[in-house]
Amino acid sequence: MHNNLVILAGGMSSRMKKPSTSKSVNEQETSQANNRSKSLISVGNSGRPLMDYLLFNAKKAGYKNIYIVINEKGGLFKEFYGEKSKNNNFNGLNISFPIQYIPKDRVKPFGTADAVFQAVEQFQELQSQQFTVCNSDNLYSEKSLKILRETSNSNALVSFDRDALEFSLEKIYSFAIMNLDENNYLKNIIEKPSVEEAENYKDDEGKIRVSMNIFKMDGKMIYPYLKNCPIHPKRNEKELPTVVLNCVADYTEAFLAIPLSEHVPDLTAKDDIIIIKEYLKKHYPDTLTW
Repeated sequence: MHNNLVILAGGMSSRMKKPSTSKSVNEQETSQANNRSKSLISVGNSGRPLMDYLLFNAKKAGYKNIYIVINEKGGLFKEFYGEKSKNNNFNGLNISFPIQYIPKDRVKPFGTADAVFQAVEQFQELQSQQFTVCNSDNLYSEKSLKILRETSNSNALVSFDRDALEFSLEKIYSFAIMNLDENNYLKNIIEKPSVEEAENYKDDEGKIRVSMNIFKMDGKMIYPYLKNCPIHPKRNEKELPTVVLNCVADYTEAFLAIPLSEHVPDLTAKDDIIIIKEYLKKHYPDTLTW
């Protein structure tokens, strides 16, 4: 059992900056979507950002140390969650801010694997401890966070039932799927599978499993793979799935895939603002009780 959660919030949110197709997104929401990190857009029942709800679920799941990876322009996070670079107290959570620096020859961050690598370089206690890592624009449930915190496996990920995700079919079919062995250890991640191809990878429960980018990692074991992560040939970024699969190539039972059937709300584009606001109204109180 571990107490560390690394939240990736250093991206450029390029898809969020594209125009909305809905007339329901108001001027204030549009302005925030164009100028803020996605997880800081005011979507909550009392005007608070999505990050509040992720942190709320993390605290209920038992996490204590939160590392929010921000970029060099991420000062607004400190206005919400603490001015210090590390050890800010926010409703009983200990929040620190690793910074994902952008290399001089790039205009965008170098990807999710680079974000985690920079976090464990700046907060070296993570190199010898276990931690969960997740996106900042997905609202992972208390249950999914707790599953990874409490598993005895050194490395793991949640394998979500694709049928339980409440997205459009087009979006669902775009998700990478998992190839698992008979004991639910990860063998491969297949990007952009065809409908027919996906049917070949059903698990023992007859479910197609997808990753929503939430992993448990053992710092000592995963550090070399973070440090030596190759650049994706098409997307020109260092990505966490590459780290995971390179580890699996060396250790066939490195990552246990833990099955879960539930929706994972996300905030990818402007149209998602309205959807997630309705979700929060339905599932959370007006004021979070920490």
